[in-house]
Amino acid sequence: MVVGLVIGAVAGGYGMHLAASSAGGVRRFPARALADPVAIGDADTITVDELPVALVVLSRGGRLLHAATRAQSEFAEGLGTLIRHPALQRAVADLQPGGVSEVRIEADVPVRRVVQAFVKAGSWHGHSACVVVLLDATARDALDRARSDFVAHASHELRTPLAALIGFIETLQGPAANDAVARQKFLAIMARQAGRMQRLIDRLLYLSRVQMLEHQRPQGQVVLPDLFARLNDELQGKPAEDRAAVIIHAPPAGTVRGDADQILQVLVNLCENALRYGRPAPPAAARIDVAAQWLETGGLVISVRDNGPGIAAQHLPRLTERFYRVSQPAGRNGGDQGTGLGLAIVRHIVDRHGGRLDITSTPGQGTCCSVWLPQG
Repeated sequence: MVVGLVIGAVAGGYGMHLAASSAGGVRRFPARALADPVAIGDADTITVDELPVALVVLSRGGRLLHAATRAQSEFAEGLGTLIRHPALQRAVADLQPGGVSEVRIEADVPVRRVVQAFVKAGSWHGHSACVVVLLDATARDALDRARSDFVAHASHELRTPLAALIGFIETLQGPAANDAVARQKFLAIMARQAGRMQRLIDRLLYLSRVQMLEHQRPQGQVVLPDLFARLNDELQGKPAEDRAAVIIHAPPAGTVRGDADQILQVLVNLCENALRYGRPAPPAAARIDVAAQWLETGGLVISVRDNGPGIAAQHLPRLTERFYRVSQPAGRNGGDQGTGLGLAIVRHIVDRHGGRLDITSTPGQGTCCSVWLPQG
């Protein structure tokens, strides 16, 4: 027995005709736009898996009956999570025969993903079923959130250096107009404040790009010796004192699945944080160890450990929040408190790679940031 299922124009103006054999296998039955009748012999017909949409067929009980190739490749291991989502399950259960429903699916584990689902009732193998077309709206959602975050957070963070610049400009235009010594001093401070604003904007833009890609697992391979060599090259631009403080241990051989540029950014951010906040009180010398090792239980751990003052326990859960900073003693780090975005960027990159970020610290002894990455 062969039973067909036809769905109308849910997305992109396509109609679809699916067929199942009595043995339970799925036949690739031709499909075409519903402007013309479905005809097997037409030269311009295409099979279901060739349609440019992510399509799945569910029973009225919400059980998966068929997943098209596009759905499997686009959503990968996250497809099961979307199908089991309560919003989609309710839409399938409540849909009336012949009806069409639209539902928004929001999932936050392991990373945030937003999908618009279009559901149409029909029949499959003689039983009631639903065809679901999944449209990934994650990138658009991330862009909207990035815009909102920029307005909400950046405007506040930029206010302080901008106010300083305005104040110094007014001073140079007024009381210090003819004071060469004051002019040189103020111009140096203004340059630092402008640099702070530039770093903040650069970090915000980078964070936005990371968030827009967070739902897409990287497909490349990161060669560990090459990664550590690139980290060493990145640190060459630092002052000699900083270069001497960072000890890069030889990594083990092997590769991990990931985006090499983003993993490098993780290490750079962790090293910069350690250099800024992880220096011990004089006369002790700063030491920052960067190392990697394979775990017997699976995966790779890369750690960045310093011998600095450490971080109080109450701050640890919030370190990856945007713009969260731990107050430093007066005069420490020359008053440079950073942008407060470095660890937020690290967390989003690690989430994209399916990894985990752990931060442990003992006041008076130092802090260790460990990044676990799956091997495949």
